[in-house]
This record gives sequence, C-alpha cells and structure tokens, in this order.
Amino acid sequence: MARVMAIDYGKKRTGLAVTDPLQLIASGLTTVPTHELVPFLKKYFATEEVEMMIIGEPKNLDGNDTHATPLVAECIRVLQKNFPHIPVKKVDERFTSRMAFQSMIDSGLKKKDRQNKGLVDEISATIILQEYLQNKM
Repeated sequence: MARVMAIDYGKKRTGLAVTDPLQLIASGLTTVPTHELVPFLKKYFATEEVEMMIIGEPKNLDGNDTHATPLVAECIRVLQKNFPHIPVKKVDERFTSRMAFQSMIDSGLKKKDRQNKGLVDEISATIILQEYLQNKM
C-alpha cells in the first residue's frame, strides 16, 4: 500500500504528515515554507509512494468559509495541476490548531517550544490525518 499525506495549508507555512505504508499510523513529516511546497512534494514523491493527499479545509463554527478557504482552494488547484495522478480530498480542519497546541501542553513542551508555529502546523496536519484514518475505518 502507499502512504496518505495530510496537508495543513497556511499562507506562510504548511504542515505535512504522512501515514506508514500500511496506513495505520499518522506521523508528522515536517513544516515547509508555503512557497516551497510544490518543490518539496516533487522530491518527496520521487522517493515515496503516496496514493492520496488530504488537505484541511478551513471553516467557521457555523460551517461557512473563512478568509483562508479561497487560499486552500487555490492550493488544491496547484496540487492537482502538478500531481494529477494523486487525488486531493478536503477534510474539515476546525479546531485542529487548538488541539495541536493543547497536545503540546499535554506532552510537557516548554513554553518556548510551544511558540514554534511550524511545530503547531505539523501537529495539526498529524491530527487531520489521524481523524481521517479513524473515520475511514
């Protein structure tokens, strides 16, 4: 089996997480500057087989689009253009940043480490992927 990749897209940084080849475990991969996302993915896909990308879709509590929703839609368009053989699926990402920050507190990370926004993005991508795997079963 191939991996599934989760993307927590942001204007400045994008968090990435992947499953193991059996699609049982979600692990944080990295955070990349958003302008380097496509080159990073091209390198990654050259060495790892990925069967699907899931991307967090930002929504307000009432389910309406946020200011970031059009940015994610544009990212999806770019991903589909550059990687037409890999499907992209949108998933709800409400609360993932808050959950990521709380998991950092719960794991005992120091305040200075919790201020690393790149780490929050990577953990958010991991949470998106974990939720996807749970709902898939």
